[in-house]
Amino acid sequence: MTAMTDYILQLENVSKFFGSVVSLQDVTLRLRRGEVHCLLGDNGAGKSTLIKTLAGVHQPNGGRYLVEGREVQFRSPRDALDQGIATVFQDLALVPLISVARNFFAGREPVRKLFGLIPVMDMDLAARVAAEKLAEMGIHLRSPHQAVGTMSGGERQCLAIARAIHFGARVLILDEPTAALGVKQSCNVLRLIHTARSRGISVIFITHNAHHAYPVGDSFTVLNRGQSMGTFAKEAISKESLLDMMAGGAEIQRLVAELEGRAAA
Repeated sequence: MTAMTDYILQLENVSKFFGSVVSLQDVTLRLRRGEVHCLLGDNGAGKSTLIKTLAGVHQPNGGRYLVEGREVQFRSPRDALDQGIATVFQDLALVPLISVARNFFAGREPVRKLFGLIPVMDMDLAARVAAEKLAEMGIHLRSPHQAVGTMSGGERQCLAIARAIHFGARVLILDEPTAALGVKQSCNVLRLIHTARSRGISVIFITHNAHHAYPVGDSFTVLNRGQSMGTFAKEAISKESLLDMMAGGAEIQRLVAELEGRAAA
């Protein structure tokens, strides 16, 4: 039995409404320290709303949000970042026409004094740190001064993740990081998720692809039309069962009952 203190982040029976539209209904999600928790669901399952709730973009209409056992009420993504919860959205928040180093430090630029008086961005330090942190993630740049637009999709994902880790993320929320990538690039991102976990960072990996989630996940929550279909440890569910649950239909209730019975046995 896992004590509540073992969770770094919890959503307890959280609901979110937009007028008469129910986007989330009594969803519970609990993230242990140093684990990869995969949030699975097809389009329209409620994944985007849940991500934005975790990130502080949306405030829940019901339920509780806890960080290290303490209830929080985030009013903006800055509040979440201040608690070490970093979200890498699908658009990555990168500017293609400026350099890797500038993107890495956007909004948090290191400063030096020109002529001892005028504060300017320390480009040498920014370039060195960006190159080092990306190299740690297995990305070796031609130059940290190259434009982000010259990087591949997988390299951009690595840049966004490396940036979040460098600035102190304890929880990393990844929004469909492999959705638009090829096989090799997807493998690199999955390897990066494994690296983050090995450093003690807790990861929520949002995806509709069970084939990508299963190799790296420690636990899995399946969403369907804004409701949780259950949370399962890896040893309690197969990849094929996850695929069946995501497919929906009458098979879901039978599968949930079977898994709950197996867990109780």
